[in-house]
Amino acid sequence: MTTRQPKVHTQLGGPAVQTFAANDRINQVLIENLDPAAWRAKLPGEPRTIAAIFTHMHNVRTKWVRLTAPQLKVPTQLNRAHCTQQQARAALAESAARCMEMLDDALGDGRGRIKEFLSDGWARPMPVGLEMLSYMLSHEAHHRGQVCMLARQVGFPLPKEVGYGIWNWQKLWKDCGFPRGPGHAS
Repeated sequence: MTTRQPKVHTQLGGPAVQTFAANDRINQVLIENLDPAAWRAKLPGEPRTIAAIFTHMHNVRTKWVRLTAPQLKVPTQLNRAHCTQQQARAALAESAARCMEMLDDALGDGRGRIKEFLSDGWARPMPVGLEMLSYMLSHEAHHRGQVCMLARQVGFPLPKEVGYGIWNWQKLWKDCGFPRGPGHAS
């Protein structure tokens, strides 16, 4: 007896795309509100600057797209030694758009062009679906935590309203053009 893989419900596509858009909006809010002096500040023994962390996030997204959705245009990678805040914002916006296209191709509108998610060249493929989205969001949330902590440690903490604002998902959704907020088709 063979077991069939359950079909991915296409209803997941829209919410996945909207969730990733809100996820990227958090990245944008952090960069917008980060003191420029914190961008390249280093702690003794700390291997990555905030610039390097955001550069890494973008570059990993480009790898996901290249490995998982080769039919999509792969964004250009960033150089962490020279990347400015403005360049990072623009690159993250572009790589977020490609990741949202990838999620839509995997989970949306019944096309199902993407059959598996490859997070890295050495990793085993993951199924498309919640596993894929969860991995992508967890990776970015981990690095945002590093950014917030590093900004505070180098003497440039993010304003409290920014820290609270990244949890206001209704506003984040609206900022992304989804006026009805989470849980509603927009």
